[in-house]
Amino acid sequence: MGRLEDYKPVIAMVVLQFTYAALYLLSKAALLQGMSPKIFVVYRQAIATLVLSPVAYFSNRRKTIKCSMGLRSFCLIFVSSLIGMAINQNIYFEGLYLASSSAGTAMLNLVPGITFLIATIVGLEKVSITSLRSMAKVVGTVVCVGGAVSMALFRGPKLLNTAFPFHELTFHSGGENWLIGCLLLFGSSCCWSIWLILQVPIFASYPDLLSLTAWMCFLSTLQSAAIALFLEPDRSAWKLHSIFEISTCLYAGIIGSAFIFSVQSWCVSQRGPLFSAMFNPLCTLIVTIFACIFLHEELFTGSLAGSVAVVVGLYVVLWGKAKELEEIRGDEEPTENTTKTAITILIDESLMESGKINLQEPLLADKCCDVHESHKNY
Repeated sequence: MGRLEDYKPVIAMVVLQFTYAALYLLSKAALLQGMSPKIFVVYRQAIATLVLSPVAYFSNRRKTIKCSMGLRSFCLIFVSSLIGMAINQNIYFEGLYLASSSAGTAMLNLVPGITFLIATIVGLEKVSITSLRSMAKVVGTVVCVGGAVSMALFRGPKLLNTAFPFHELTFHSGGENWLIGCLLLFGSSCCWSIWLILQVPIFASYPDLLSLTAWMCFLSTLQSAAIALFLEPDRSAWKLHSIFEISTCLYAGIIGSAFIFSVQSWCVSQRGPLFSAMFNPLCTLIVTIFACIFLHEELFTGSLAGSVAVVVGLYVVLWGKAKELEEIRGDEEPTENTTKTAITILIDESLMESGKINLQEPLLADKCCDVHESHKNY
């Protein structure tokens, strides 16, 4: 493999972080211009469904052996869609509106730590006080949560307040709104972590991952529409009043879902989930810089210190997981290949302790039922 091939995953992840940053900044700008967060979620999920469903359908038609969905699988997918997509995105974009873009991206770095905490509670992770890697994950999680609390409660003196000519998008939020926004963003990270944990039983019972993603997008569209109809009394909020709002919805649905999922899946298949997760703080940095320039967001010392703590805690958790993975690979030789898509990015994190996942294998096609056989006794 040439040098360019070696750097392709790195280049892809850097491009992906700019793509994520554009998604958060465009979403924040659309919300500041008056678009309802609840309506935005409905349109985003609906567009993602329209993009992914035909791909999943024609992909299944080429398969000689198809996987069937039972009642248990459908119930799990329904609950997972409700928690991980409908509720998660509704409270995330509401929190993004009330807090700031930089806080929204910084809070996403909590997901590995919260996932580890929940996985420990349900028995998917084991903690040993004599193990350095276990204690690193515990300490990293504590630092992450402490950083999030610092962001929410201790904004501190203003660090940056440069005037730029984008006053129509200026963010005017009081302390109470900031606190509520940070709490909503923290709740979103918890929902996302629960979604990741739920993927373990879902993947075992219905491993057709492309169809699974399309089903989740479809169900979350219906669920988000129900939430919007119940919580958004103003029916005029469903109207998109500008080309910018329409473009933002299209970007969020097509680029923010289909494109990002595909690139993320390829990077994970090449280098594993830890490599992918290590680039997350870059998105926080990009968003912080451009939010100050284009959205005129204010930067506070407490928020900056909390963001740094969250990033440091993230890397401590990832270091513990990396050491754990090295030990597993040293003790066991992986014997099974598995299909990779975006929906399995952190299922791998949950399952790697058992040595069942080979993170370095490339994407494989038409292995749906082979994966099912390898996981049905999990």
